[in-house]
Amino acid sequence: SCSRAKDVTMPAKLPVNFFSARSPVIDLFRGQLDYADHLRQDSDIVLYFFYAPWCGQSIAAREEIEHVASRLSDQVLFVAVNCWWNQGKCRKQKHFFYFPVIHLYHRSFGPIEYKGPMSAVYIEKFVRRVMTPLLYISSRSKLLDFLSNYEPGVLGYFEFNASPQPPGYLTFFTSALHSLKKDYLGTIRFGVITDKRVAEEISLVHSGSVYLHRHVNTSLIYQNDIMNYTAENICKWALENREMLIRWLRPHGGKSLLLNNELKKGPALLIFIPYNPLAEIHPLLDEITKVALEYHNCNKSQAAEPDLQHLGDTDSPAFDSSVPDAHVKLSETFSITKYPCCNTVVLPQWHSISRTHNVCELCINQTLGVKPNKVHVPHCNFLEIEAALDSFYLQEHTFFQVISNTIECSNFLSFYSPFSYYTACCRTVNRHFLSFISSEKTIFQTPKVAFSSHGKKDNTQRSIPHIEDRNCFIPDLHISGINITGLSCRTNKTLNLYLLDSNLFWIYAERLGASRSTHLKEFAAIVDLKEEVHYVLDQNQSLVGSTLENFIKNFSILYSPLKRHLVDDPSVHFHEQRVITEVTTNTFHDTVFLSEKNVLLLYYAQWCGFCASLNHVFIQLARLLPPDNFTVARIDITRNDLPWEFMTDRLPTILFFPHQRKERSVKFPEDFSISLPNLLKFILHHSSFSSSELCTKECLHKETVLQQGHISHLEREIQKLRSEISALHQAHDQLEAQLSEAKREEHRLQQQKHTLEKQHKTLQLHSEQLQATYDQKNQELLEMAEKLQELADASENLLKENTLLRILVASREGKLQSKDEIKESLQSEQTLSEDDVSVPTATATLEEKRIDNIDTIETEHSSGNRTE
Repeated sequence: SCSRAKDVTMPAKLPVNFFSARSPVIDLFRGQLDYADHLRQDSDIVLYFFYAPWCGQSIAAREEIEHVASRLSDQVLFVAVNCWWNQGKCRKQKHFFYFPVIHLYHRSFGPIEYKGPMSAVYIEKFVRRVMTPLLYISSRSKLLDFLSNYEPGVLGYFEFNASPQPPGYLTFFTSALHSLKKDYLGTIRFGVITDKRVAEEISLVHSGSVYLHRHVNTSLIYQNDIMNYTAENICKWALENREMLIRWLRPHGGKSLLLNNELKKGPALLIFIPYNPLAEIHPLLDEITKVALEYHNCNKSQAAEPDLQHLGDTDSPAFDSSVPDAHVKLSETFSITKYPCCNTVVLPQWHSISRTHNVCELCINQTLGVKPNKVHVPHCNFLEIEAALDSFYLQEHTFFQVISNTIECSNFLSFYSPFSYYTACCRTVNRHFLSFISSEKTIFQTPKVAFSSHGKKDNTQRSIPHIEDRNCFIPDLHISGINITGLSCRTNKTLNLYLLDSNLFWIYAERLGASRSTHLKEFAAIVDLKEEVHYVLDQNQSLVGSTLENFIKNFSILYSPLKRHLVDDPSVHFHEQRVITEVTTNTFHDTVFLSEKNVLLLYYAQWCGFCASLNHVFIQLARLLPPDNFTVARIDITRNDLPWEFMTDRLPTILFFPHQRKERSVKFPEDFSISLPNLLKFILHHSSFSSSELCTKECLHKETVLQQGHISHLEREIQKLRSEISALHQAHDQLEAQLSEAKREEHRLQQQKHTLEKQHKTLQLHSEQLQATYDQKNQELLEMAEKLQELADASENLLKENTLLRILVASREGKLQSKDEIKESLQSEQTLSEDDVSVPTATATLEEKRIDNIDTIETEHSSGNRTE
């Protein structure tokens, strides 16, 4: 037998240089991450560009990185690392889910990941912020410039006289880097005040104090006694308490829920402007920020910032935002004017031929004299405004005057408080006067829509005054209307303001309705997901502060005159004659409602395969129906918007609009199959034409041929169905047999299951018994081991004692032997002179003593061994 051949794999090609040799970027194309860390030790600011050679986004960002490196290479070290080669250390140590990845290091702090657009200007702006995370403020003018910026600002006051680095300065410096690490957009600006007199302007007295500036709400000072003075805590405190009046949106280009999550929060005003992050001044952005500040300014007093009122002008305690001041840049930011609680309503015309309108100002007042204390003007409450509006509508007949040269006022009692009443003052306005004024004031555009007394739209097109331009033509009518200041708190249609760079994200503006041919990429739209509508600011108007204010006001009023924007299909051309009319958003009203024909409309989508299979049916239907009386049309709902009353959630959907009553459209039943006979019956049933009027002779002949062909086709289908029914019967019998067998098998398996469960319980009990026995034996073994250890210790002690005894016995025997030798020598000398009789006796005596000593020693030795 032959063994299977091994898989042959081609090794990866060796990497090559990704950047050119003349590039200021150091290219580590073999992924030498350790060498990159070695290079980082010699530079304060380092940018790592991790790339994959095959990645299209890495290739596109390569030129942008080189452009930034050519400008900042003398201050920043740029290192590119190939993190895709499998033999490199970068691939082994880093695990990126996307490429390219940019990390920045500020000395030992990092990495700070950059997640913004891969554009040279944005990358350079972020690198410069990492290079200088703190702005040093040494004068009052610099403080004003810092506080007037739309971004949230954090200021720290440190005295640099005592030491090069005052206490807490490095912590504050690190907190600025932490903010860049957590929010790559860099929406928080950190500044350091070095002058004590400048610090006192914002109530900073002690060195090391931290101040969070907020435009609308009260500014905060970091409390050291509540939170520890650490970089993480300062950054967290600033992020949690910052004030986001307007937010930048920068989609990264991949799949994300960024726009969805923001639009779900409520109605959103999306503003597209061309933005250059490196520009020193942004006039359009400053103007938009001013509108956002006024829109969110709900405090109605200057008590929010008492320490900053004297920054611009120490002589005046308050400032008026409506009066421009060249040398006071920050006064308008903290200026809040008191406004009464009023709303403007437009009454319907007295008659269809009338040329007058009644414009009324509805206000909430409180009676004087009931309370002894001084009554202040209350803050506007939307519920009270709504109640006043309801009361006004109940008695609006009082103001139905054809022509009135005077201002008429009436009071309505409040439903909620006996101390309050509602006041309505009205005046008649001539239409010719309005048209003349509107032609003179070309900056305003009067919408062509009128409202009835209950807010319902009228079909006739009339010119009525608007909330934003009424002051131009009614100068002597003392009404205040809606003001942009604090409007977000006085309406239930609060807008979230967002900015997008039109240089990068103009495709989003085009999807919202922006023109593709425009040269000035400025666009604004309001998107309301809950109501499924969006409004577009007319691109013929310049995107300035006043235009945005009017756009926001028109959206915020109770009955908004804004016209819903519907997306059209730009790919449809009408130069050629077609059997089926293609309808778009722009032609929907003319083709369906204004046409004197009966219209059969098909809703379809490009991705709907079943819709495409019905094309031949509708083509035959369009050829059969007389073109003078019927129109067969279709509309792609994925590329066109429709009014909400004609939307559908099912495809395909067929609607029939009779020529007499177009508003009474009829939907083709969903339980009927979409075929030519069913469609013809549906049209005949709901149209006023009879079958003879509907078709000509040629048409009837074609229909007869089609019916006969359809009948023969149905007969063939019936034969097929009969054969299939017989086959299904046979399969049914087989399935029944298999089902009975399966039931028997199931019963057997159930019995086996019960048996196994019993065995499992028995085994479980046995296992518990074995476990208990095991625990008992284990305890006994532990006790035995302890006893054996004690015996081993005693044996060791006895061995030591036995050794000592042996030594003592040996020494004792040596001494006894020496004594015996001496005695023997002495006795031998004495016995020489004695008789032969006495010698044996003495010898016997000595022998007896020696034997007794030996016996004594052996007895002791044997007793020692026995003890051992």
